[in-house]
Amino acid sequence: MGRDPRAAVAVALLRLCLAQANFAPHFLDSGNMALFSLPEDTPVGSHVYTLNGTDPEGDPVSYHISFDPSARSVFSVDPNFGNITLVEELDREREDEIEAVISISDGLNLVAEKVTILVTDANDEAPSFIREPYMVQVPEDIPPGSSLIKVHAVDKDTGSGGSVTYFLQSAQATVFAVDRHSGVLRLRAGATLDYEKARAHIVTVVAKDGGGRLRGADVVLSATTTVTVNVEDVQDMAPIFVGTPYYGYVYEDTLPGSEVLTVVAMDGDRGKPNQILYSLLNGSDGAFEINETSGVISVMQSPAQLRRDVYELHVQVTEVSSAGVPAAQAMVPVTVRIVDLNNHPPTFYGESGPQNRFELSMYEHPPQGEILRGLKITVNDSDQGANAKFNLRLVGPGGIFRVVPLTVLNEAQVTIIVENSAAIDFEKSKVLTFKLLAIEVSTPEKFSSTADVVIQLLDTNDNVPKFTSHYYIARIPENAPGGSNVVAVTAVDPDTGPWGEVKYSIYGPGADPFLIHPSTGLIYTQPWASLDAEATARYNFYVKAEDTEGKYSLAEVFVTLLDVNDHSPQFGKSVQERTMVLGTPVKIEATDQDAEEPNNLVDYSITHAEPSNVFDIDVHTGEIRLKNSIRSLDALHNMTPGGDFTWSLEVQAKDRGSPSFSTTALLKIDVTDTETLSRSPVAAFLMQTKDNPLKAVAVLAGLMAIIVALTVLISTATFWRNKKSSRVLPVRRVLRQRPSPAPRAVRVEWLRFRRTKAAAKFALKEDPSNENENGNNNGPGSPLPPAAPAPPPAPAVAPRAPRAGPARWAVPTVSGSLSPRQPRGSLRPEAGGPTQSALVSELRQKFEKKGVGNEAHF
Repeated sequence: MGRDPRAAVAVALLRLCLAQANFAPHFLDSGNMALFSLPEDTPVGSHVYTLNGTDPEGDPVSYHISFDPSARSVFSVDPNFGNITLVEELDREREDEIEAVISISDGLNLVAEKVTILVTDANDEAPSFIREPYMVQVPEDIPPGSSLIKVHAVDKDTGSGGSVTYFLQSAQATVFAVDRHSGVLRLRAGATLDYEKARAHIVTVVAKDGGGRLRGADVVLSATTTVTVNVEDVQDMAPIFVGTPYYGYVYEDTLPGSEVLTVVAMDGDRGKPNQILYSLLNGSDGAFEINETSGVISVMQSPAQLRRDVYELHVQVTEVSSAGVPAAQAMVPVTVRIVDLNNHPPTFYGESGPQNRFELSMYEHPPQGEILRGLKITVNDSDQGANAKFNLRLVGPGGIFRVVPLTVLNEAQVTIIVENSAAIDFEKSKVLTFKLLAIEVSTPEKFSSTADVVIQLLDTNDNVPKFTSHYYIARIPENAPGGSNVVAVTAVDPDTGPWGEVKYSIYGPGADPFLIHPSTGLIYTQPWASLDAEATARYNFYVKAEDTEGKYSLAEVFVTLLDVNDHSPQFGKSVQERTMVLGTPVKIEATDQDAEEPNNLVDYSITHAEPSNVFDIDVHTGEIRLKNSIRSLDALHNMTPGGDFTWSLEVQAKDRGSPSFSTTALLKIDVTDTETLSRSPVAAFLMQTKDNPLKAVAVLAGLMAIIVALTVLISTATFWRNKKSSRVLPVRRVLRQRPSPAPRAVRVEWLRFRRTKAAAKFALKEDPSNENENGNNNGPGSPLPPAAPAPPPAPAVAPRAPRAGPARWAVPTVSGSLSPRQPRGSLRPEAGGPTQSALVSELRQKFEKKGVGNEAHF
């Protein structure tokens, strides 16, 4: 069924009405930048404001901001969120208001508003002085407290940041002060200016604002300027004399009208000095006059007419102002002496007349106190009296020579004497130059004269050759061929000629493989020398530097041989056998005779093994062990060729030198386990020491030594104890003799049951030779021969059963060893060493001799 055309038209009209009824968006009061202000020190990039608006229909809105084309675009806005950002720096002093147009749009309608943003002040401007530079002319007599000049500074900031105060940078070190608010510079109260002391003053004035906020902090800004105060001179100083005190001399040949001396004075005020006039007040008696303008004093009479030897004159100077009015005055005394003519200075003479240069040649280091007889010097002054008295002295290097006499009247022979022989050294200075000075003592003229004394030194052999170093260190490879250079030593003899020639030689226990060139000092190896760092790694010897007269010095030379890899590692044996217990490694070791690392460091490896997956070797220590996967002999049974648990390995030892050397050895390994070893301790010990037989021999020798030492100690102690008590046994019993056909049948079993506790520690022994039918040892009085030394017992022998048969004849003895009590059926002889057997035999013989006199004991 079709749509009704009238309904469609109605819908279209409705839509058109709705479209025409779309309302424009608008800003909210809190988001239209009304009355918005911003400090001028806001950082660029800061978010300063957020525009906020709404649309009546709820449609999304966008925001915009624009500026006049002639103005700066100071802000930018986020169109979606209305965030306004500062994009350019603000300066209130240049632009205190910013006009902008903000707008809001819903896509159909646009609403724009013109806003004004106020830029508030920040303390970002420092005070600035105007009308610079500041200079002022001030007379030196200006009254204290007077104003001199006014400085002025302005600050473009507002508020406290725009207020300016003034002060001096160095207020304590100046005579000026500045008004804090007006900037007027004035002379301090009680202070004065003085042109003669300082013609100008430089004053530094500081202008400071009242402070304010800048970028979140309180700041105070300031500026400085200099004020030049030029001081003008005024007439406030008296005349000043120059060159005082004044002395003048009139000699016997002075002509009348001659100048004696000049008095010099000047105005104390240097800026605008007045004219100076000179005059004599008194003391001249008409003999002297002074020039009014120049100050020259002249003698007006002949010296023969002068009645006094000394004249004290008083000279007055007067300032005359520009108006011709006399001003300040000053006076100075002048002393004029009348003296005889001293017209002859001291003069030096040689053999041929006046002379001002004397020369001499002499050897260095003359004896102290020696007179330089080659110098013929005479000094003379032709004047008379005090004018002819003068002093002599040598001018030059001090302390070397002295002159005699020191004071001369008219004439004397000059003598120069050696004072410091050590300083007269040809090597330090080949020529010594002095000036012989003669200067008058009492004359005012202090006439003097000089003569040069030149001493040419001749060299002597006074120096020992000296090495440039007390010791020399050299390093050469041990494979250096014969004749190789080792090190060059240098000795210097400052003497000249043959005395300065140095000859080198070497000596010492380490010098045999070396030679030295006698002239150059080059040390090199002997042509036949074969150096070996392994045999001798270091040599040290002495080198001698000697001149032609035998003066010499020594230096020590240390030569170190640098090791070269010239030895290969060596095994103790090329074929070795080892027994390995499960879980315990065996070690193979090779040594390298090289002297230094890495040439003597050895690394180990297994180069061949059948099969190859049974053993591992530690590359550094040479320890060989079974792989971790092999834990029992059963695991090895099927892997052993022939099933006998024996392997043959080829082990390589390789050093770390360059080039590297290596050596191989064949190692046979028997593998066993701890259970097999535990069945026999002796076998275990022999098995453990199989790889090191010397260890087994050392252990057995140690055990035997301990046994022998204990035996000797105990036997000696027992012997001395029995000897002191005259008894052989610790306990002796006297028994009545039983009826018996023969002493042989007497049984001594009673001893076994009745011996004391102490006697029980010793075993009774019977010599088997008593059963001999020859009767060599049967008689009670016959001595028993010493028994032969018994061999040491075997390591593992089962104890023997008691011997069957009749009881043996036993002689009580004292043995040096403590033995456990034997079974009653038989007494087993105890084996011992030679010392023990001899001691037992000796004691047995002594006991039997006693038995002859005491037959009733048996």
